[in-house]
Amino acid sequence: MGRRVARAGRFVQSAPGKAVPEAMMAYGDVAKRVSRWCGRPGTFVLALSVIAIWIVTGPIFGFSDTWQLVINTGTTIVTFLMVFLIQNTQNRDTAAIQLKLDELIRATKGAHNALLDLEELDEAMLEDFRTRYERLARAARAQKAQGLPDTDVPEA
Repeated sequence: MGRRVARAGRFVQSAPGKAVPEAMMAYGDVAKRVSRWCGRPGTFVLALSVIAIWIVTGPIFGFSDTWQLVINTGTTIVTFLMVFLIQNTQNRDTAAIQLKLDELIRATKGAHNALLDLEELDEAMLEDFRTRYERLARAARAQKAQGLPDTDVPEA
């Protein structure tokens, strides 16, 4: 896909025919870079080092309220920001997985194309699909228990 192909005002061309606000693209790019950096072992060691330094400085500052406030404030801010970072990463990963699954369904002969974009259905429709597939699973287990193959492609 042609990401950042053309700029028109405050929008960025992210894919053919799709204009995305430039700020959203910038946030996504920054979120990807930061999430990659946060997931590295060196970042974990850095966080442990900061905590170790904070612990060592405790006696120097007499374990004062300010000394405690520094770590509490720092960890609160980092936690608050990480919530958004993790959610962005999960949203991106989930969207990619859904697209890959949609492509597998689309490309598989005999697959039901009605299952494409299933995640967008309301709860009642999802439950209807779930019930149908649970019924198919029960029937397949019953066939298998009778020594019959369970590898056919029944209609959902």
